[in-house]
Amino acid sequence: MDNYQFSFEKLEVWQLARILTTDIYKHTANFPQEEKYLLTSQLRRAAVSVASNLAEGSTRTSAKDKAHFTTVAFSSLMEVFNHLIIAVDLGYLDNENLIKYRPETNSNSFSKLSNPSQLKQMNKLGFLFWSLLMPTLGQQLIPLS
Repeated sequence: MDNYQFSFEKLEVWQLARILTTDIYKHTANFPQEEKYLLTSQLRRAAVSVASNLAEGSTRTSAKDKAHFTTVAFSSLMEVFNHLIIAVDLGYLDNENLIKYRPETNSNSFSKLSNPSQLKQMNKLGFLFWSLLMPTLGQQLIPLS
């Protein structure tokens, strides 16, 4: 995406949420038909909600409103993780895919928050996770150059 029309399009965290949504749609296309209106729908809606709330929050003028939408986006991301774990439990997704999406949440990850270049070396979903958490910790989302 070279031409940006809206400010949220420049946020790397929004771009990662967009990639996550695309990946979720691709993976859930292989879920059983009986899950179409259940787990497939819930997982897709939660993934879309992450990017949507980041976009909506970026238009807010007060820090409190921005923080609210970032919190909702983070909550939706946790919902995605929950649904992915359930998908693995049901045999719809293999454990390797879950590992690909699991954020790096061990204690060593906290040290990466002070160094954006180290933060970007995390797996993409780990970066998304910490980017959403950073406003809570007094940091800012990292826009693309």
